[in-house]
Amino acid sequence: MPARAVLSTRTLLVCAAIGVATGILGGIAGWITPVVVVTLPMVYGFVLGVHVIPGIIAQEVLRLPWVALLTHVLAALVSSAAAPQWAARFLGTALLFGGIQELVAAVTRYREWRAWRFFVSAVIIGIMVAFVVWMVVDLATFPLWAQISYLVCAVLGPVAWTALGLLVGTKLRQAGIGRRAGRS
Repeated sequence: MPARAVLSTRTLLVCAAIGVATGILGGIAGWITPVVVVTLPMVYGFVLGVHVIPGIIAQEVLRLPWVALLTHVLAALVSSAAAPQWAARFLGTALLFGGIQELVAAVTRYREWRAWRFFVSAVIIGIMVAFVVWMVVDLATFPLWAQISYLVCAVLGPVAWTALGLLVGTKLRQAGIGRRAGRS
């Protein structure tokens, strides 16, 4: 599918709706992050992984270039309104995760939309999340079993959220959300 120079109004509205819904989820994740890091730090990677959802849903529904990055930024703005103390991190995460999702889609020339392609970006993001988790919580000070649990959660968090995002995106697509009307 050739890339369009400009995204249609319909596409922008779908990205905005997905961004608002997933941005609320990101805001909730922002508020629970300190509690998770202090009380159950091994699942921090799973909480951080929620931020893959905006781009996954947008790409699955619309199957167009730039929708992951755009939706991530919109979700980050909504998350920032809900949890302003994390605004810079939300925007940085949006650019990083959305950029990775767009890059993986671009490598396949925006023609491959099977689930494996989404999971490639999820694993790449998961490895990055594992590194961040390692740095944030000084994982080297934990026992080996905790280090392994941490890293597994960090990689599998984005993979699990990607599976959920694909499910939601598929259902929205089946409901006709991604269907393109004539010229818009």
